[in-house]
Amino acid sequence: MIKQKHPEMKAQRLDRITTLPETIIETVLCLLPIEEAARTSILSREWRYKWTTIPKLEFRRSTVKTSTEEGHLSDRKLLCDSSHARREEEMKRKLFYAIYQVLLLHQGPIQEFILTMNVHDTCFEVDQILLHLSRKHMVLKLTLELNYFTLPLSLFSLHQLTDLSLYGCQIKHVPVFNGFGSLTSLSLEMVWISMESLLHLLSLCPSLKSFSLLTTSDLIINGGNNTTIMEFFECLPVIEHLTTSCYLSEYGLHVSVPEELPKSLIHLKYFCFKEMMVEESDEWTFLSLLIHCSPNLEKIKLEMLKDVDDCFEESITFEEYSDFWLEHLNELEIEGFRNYKTELDFVKVILARSPSLKKVVLRTWMHDKDKELETLTILLSAPRASPVKIIDFYIVNKNQYKFV
Repeated sequence: MIKQKHPEMKAQRLDRITTLPETIIETVLCLLPIEEAARTSILSREWRYKWTTIPKLEFRRSTVKTSTEEGHLSDRKLLCDSSHARREEEMKRKLFYAIYQVLLLHQGPIQEFILTMNVHDTCFEVDQILLHLSRKHMVLKLTLELNYFTLPLSLFSLHQLTDLSLYGCQIKHVPVFNGFGSLTSLSLEMVWISMESLLHLLSLCPSLKSFSLLTTSDLIINGGNNTTIMEFFECLPVIEHLTTSCYLSEYGLHVSVPEELPKSLIHLKYFCFKEMMVEESDEWTFLSLLIHCSPNLEKIKLEMLKDVDDCFEESITFEEYSDFWLEHLNELEIEGFRNYKTELDFVKVILARSPSLKKVVLRTWMHDKDKELETLTILLSAPRASPVKIIDFYIVNKNQYKFV
């Protein structure tokens, strides 16, 4: 006679997820939005508190729903400014309540914390959250996307940070503190900060290997000083990956050729220059100085601005900056290449001064096959220090490229 299996035993055998190793379950929960991870508490008694131990917490506007988003209100008047403001306030109130509840129930370390929302200048709730994180948890990775928010002093109490990403925040001053000794990655995008404060902050991050500084000219607080480009480089003694944009002079950064060019960026392997303006001599001077100070560069990426000054007469030449040797460079990529003489001179100098160069990728804004074939002919006939492969693309749209 065949014995019938008990239903509970059968259910246990089918519950393969619960029997997975804790590290795998933790990884799965970290990949879920925090609200979905919290809902796993209803699965069973064993799952009730599993979500409270995940080391990564991410809170965005989509984490909570306002009454309008839930379909309770559909009036046309909700489109007016006052209704929009009420929805924003309701969203912030619900989001902060959710954060407080999660932090109250959370057990164990929080290694990564992400917060994205719209706030204005100061926000007591964010101050309290950062203060709690600095006192109760060893946060290693912190991402804050808070438009127009002035960062509180509690941020600088997170001494153990390894990764810090700030978007839309204000750093009005950097206090006297012990620094971020463990910080290896720093990203500042659309951040209000003076050059003086920036250099002070960088000088307190001795382990920084990756640094991204992206902004636009109307979002910069000029420190009023005349910081030289070499002072900026010297604050990045172990940097390996550097990404920046134009408008550096708006920070108060004085771009000029020093009498002596030390190899101050000896560890730099990757450099990306976003929103570069082909008609600005300071941009090319900055690029030249960086290349001279970075003998171990492996990849250079330039993203040219689409709009060019109508008065640009191509008086800039890169050949005068050609006294360098990039022994380790293996890839050059230029997006928004327009076949200007300055750009061509730059590519030709790189071809002649890079014995390990394997690939040159040029992406153009507009398709002119005859012009591109002419450019390729010029580059293929130019002196080369290595048998480099030149790839020419034209941009079909923002995310699609067609090979020529």
